[in-house]
Amino acid sequence: MIGQWVAARTPGSQSLTRPEARRHIERVFSEAVHDVLGAIDMVDLRTVVLHGHDHGPPAIAIICDSLGQLDLGWIETGDAPIRWRAAIYKALGETLRRALPIFGYDDLFEEVSMYYWEGETDDESARQSMIDMYGPDEIENSEMTLPSTMNARRPEWMISANAARPSRLPARLRQLLSELHDAHDALAQSPRELNAWDYDIETVFEYVPGIEECATLPPLTLVPFDQFARELDDVGRHGMEMGFMDFCGLCPLPDADRIDNWFATLRAGARFLACAQALLQFDPARK
Repeated sequence: MIGQWVAARTPGSQSLTRPEARRHIERVFSEAVHDVLGAIDMVDLRTVVLHGHDHGPPAIAIICDSLGQLDLGWIETGDAPIRWRAAIYKALGETLRRALPIFGYDDLFEEVSMYYWEGETDDESARQSMIDMYGPDEIENSEMTLPSTMNARRPEWMISANAARPSRLPARLRQLLSELHDAHDALAQSPRELNAWDYDIETVFEYVPGIEECATLPPLTLVPFDQFARELDDVGRHGMEMGFMDFCGLCPLPDADRIDNWFATLRAGARFLACAQALLQFDPARK
């Protein structure tokens, strides 16, 4: 399939051996992908062409090779007002999962509630669940986390209620935020069956046998390790041992004519990530 797409874009004709043709096809396709994704350095991304099983069509997958906390830059370590930082952090939490395998604080809290407290979310019920599991003496002498103490560790910029309205942000920050939302909306409107940044989990299982053993937790997080290292380590243990669900998208393509459509959505996702990257690289306190 990729060979047909490359041949249609290669002027003239030339005689190549099979290994030469394969290298040529891989080089042309890789260069085309790099032209789209090359400016994105906030995460490490790569594409993989997968064979279809049982006479199914081949597919192109986008894989995220980054692991751990996304570098939040000025949001986490800068001197800008809390309300500005909270506004951008909230926006990233609401949009980034459209293209990246990433989880936020609410997802972590849900995972922790199952891991520590059997799904309970208030202190009294959580404490009782731990007593039932470990006994009262063990709990009395431990420093085990409760829901309220975990929530209390959130920096102020992580709390949505602290976020400024867009109209209260500096002009340049407001513009960058608007560009992020516009790019997000454009990507969301891409047809799902041709969207480079979308996938169905059952389809992933079909193309990558054995991946169901991986953790369902994504490899990236917006949760800062400085405040939540223990919780992140605990809920991420399965992923560290068996791998994370690191797909950004997987798109089956029945014929070479669809590859141009795939590239169109690839560019839409790259534009969206470039907008997120621009927000993280812009520190309004230094302008």
